[in-house]
Amino acid sequence: MNGEPDDGAARRPRRRRRGAVGCAGLLFAVVSVVVGCRITGTDGITPVPQLLAFLPWLLAPTGLGLALTLRGRWLPGGVWGVVLLGLLAWSIEPYGTVRTPTGTAVAGLRVLTANVQFGRATDALVTVVRAEHPSVVFVAECEEHCRATLLEEIGAGYPYRQAVAASGSRGSLILSTFALRGTRGVPGTMGMPGAIADVRGNPVRLQLAHPVPPLPGRVALWRRELDRLRAFAAVDPHTPTILAGDFNASQDHAAFRRILDTGLQDAAHLTADRTPTWPARTTPTLGVQIDHILVSADRFAATRVRFPHLSGTDHRAVLANLTLYAPRTASGRP
Repeated sequence: MNGEPDDGAARRPRRRRRGAVGCAGLLFAVVSVVVGCRITGTDGITPVPQLLAFLPWLLAPTGLGLALTLRGRWLPGGVWGVVLLGLLAWSIEPYGTVRTPTGTAVAGLRVLTANVQFGRATDALVTVVRAEHPSVVFVAECEEHCRATLLEEIGAGYPYRQAVAASGSRGSLILSTFALRGTRGVPGTMGMPGAIADVRGNPVRLQLAHPVPPLPGRVALWRRELDRLRAFAAVDPHTPTILAGDFNASQDHAAFRRILDTGLQDAAHLTADRTPTWPARTTPTLGVQIDHILVSADRFAATRVRFPHLSGTDHRAVLANLTLYAPRTASGRP
């Protein structure tokens, strides 16, 4: 027996290489489907919308797949993985071209949006508002107790408000230091009130965003409610607009990008910040940015954006310093 080749020993490395190649191919296939939907502008069906939310984190399985291609000596797979890495890097860049308005600055304002998770983070929100003094506050999932507490604790500083009075996640509230004229808001499963603010003589549309999350079985509803927000943004492009809240969507979702395509920009992207806002327990190390403050690109500039932590909720808040610019005339002058 000595000196004869051990066929079993010779086959084991081949089996390991085939196993590595198979695992790499599976990882690349999953990532390719998600990246393909991102590039072609569709959110697809479950589980693609859920995976699109965490698109930047698909760098990890892609990197693992590349390591497996080396182990399996699979050259075509290595090329496949490198291409996927390039496409992922491209998609991570902020969507759209950053535009900065020019002309005369007419007002500065600070905007805060927070999902207080069934009102559990109401006390933490009160603390942040007292410390930061935002001009406008958008509050999602603000049920009856939350609303009563906010009006009692900080209502004197915010004499103007617009609310959807409801229990659980359906309740919501806009608080403002500027005079408000209520609007019908955007219809949805959860409350999304709207208003027109008088900002030093300039009308500014305010709209709270809180569509349903893209859970399995509710993706079509999630898409419809984001489309309603897009329709709101598009219906009056000449009036400066602030659309803020928990969108349950990131820039990697086509339905969210269609809202931006109406002429809005994400305040966080104006400051090149993609800090995750959910889930709060793992942010900023791991998570996704689904809470946004969107503003009219031709009328607002953002100078600073922060993401305050609120104990009691699974979302980080978003706080943006904005500057409103005067409209430009037909001649291009302010």
